[in-house]
Amino acid sequence: MKKLNKERVTLQEVARHAGVSTSTASLVVRNNPRISEATRKKVLQSMEELGYVYDRVAANMRSKSSNIVGVIVTDISNTFISEFLIGIQMTLESLGYTVLLGTTFDSVDKQERLISTMVEHRVGGIILNPASKSSTRTVKQLNHIRIPKVLANRELAEVHCDYVGVDYEQGAWMAVHHLLQKGHTRIAFLGGIKSSSTWIERMKGFQRAHDEAQLAIDDALIIDIEPTREGGKISLGKVLDQPEPPTAIFCFSDLVAFGVIQELTSRGMKPGEDIDVVGFDNIPEAEMYHPPLTTVSSFPKSIGVKAAQLLYNKMNEQDEELQRLILKPQLHIRETSTS
Repeated sequence: MKKLNKERVTLQEVARHAGVSTSTASLVVRNNPRISEATRKKVLQSMEELGYVYDRVAANMRSKSSNIVGVIVTDISNTFISEFLIGIQMTLESLGYTVLLGTTFDSVDKQERLISTMVEHRVGGIILNPASKSSTRTVKQLNHIRIPKVLANRELAEVHCDYVGVDYEQGAWMAVHHLLQKGHTRIAFLGGIKSSSTWIERMKGFQRAHDEAQLAIDDALIIDIEPTREGGKISLGKVLDQPEPPTAIFCFSDLVAFGVIQELTSRGMKPGEDIDVVGFDNIPEAEMYHPPLTTVSSFPKSIGVKAAQLLYNKMNEQDEELQRLILKPQLHIRETSTS
C-alpha cells in the first residue's frame, strides 16, 4: 500500500516540475503581468498536478504585508449586515484584497477569539462590527493590535481607530418627530440592547423629540431586548398589555418592526390604522413588506464601502489621522405610518 505524503508541496518542486526558475513560479503565483501566458499555463498546470497550495501566511511573514482583510460581524442572517458586507466585499475585491469573514452572533467571547485568530493569521487589517455588549476588555484587545482597524455601525469608547456609522440620534429624532406630528403622545421604543452605543444614540433622538414636544416619556413603554423579529413580538406584547398602551411604535430596527407587525396582525390589529409603526435601517425587505414599512435609512452598503476605503487607506499609509465618518439618515414614509 502506498504511503500518503502529507507534506506540503513546495514552490521549488512546482518550478522543477514546470521547468522554470523558482522566482518565475513565484511571479505566477502573485499574478505578475510580466509573465507570458504560455509560462503561466505551464506553471499552473504543474501546481494542479502536484496539488500545490499557496502558503499565504508564510508569504505575508516574508513580505510583512497581506492582501487578506479580516471582517468580523454580528450575524450574517441580518439583512442589514448582509448589505454592509456587500459594500465591504465589492470595494476590497476591486482593490485586490480577499475578505476573511468571521461571525460573532453578538457574543463578546466569540468576538475576542475571532480577533485573536485573525491576527494570528496575519491579516493586513480588520473591519469590526462590534458585539452589542463589547467590554473594556475588548477595547484593550483592539488597542493592543498593531494592524490597521476600522469600527463600523457601533462605536466603542477609547478605541483608537477609524469609525464609520450613521447619525442614529438624528435618525431616531426624525422617526419620532414624524409620529409626534401625526398627533401621537404615547410612543413606545422597542428593541435593542441598552448598553450598546447604537441604542444609546437612538434613545437620545427619542428623548430630544419628546423634549421638543414638551412630552414626558413613560419608561414602561421602553423595552430593550434582542433586536430580532422574536424580540419585536415579545416587546410588543409587554406594552400592549399595559393599562395605557401606546398608539405608535418606534422600533430599534426593521427586524424588530417586522416582529411587531406580525404580532399586531395575529392580534387582529392593522399597522398604520390601529397603531403606527416605524423601523430603522431601510433594508430591502422594508419596502416589499406587507404593509410597506415606514423606516429610517441607515445606508448599510454605503457604510461598508466607506469602511473598506478607510481601511485600505490605513493599510497603505495614505491617512495618518483617525477619521470618524457619520452618514446622514433619511426617513421613508410608507403605509405603516402614512402622513
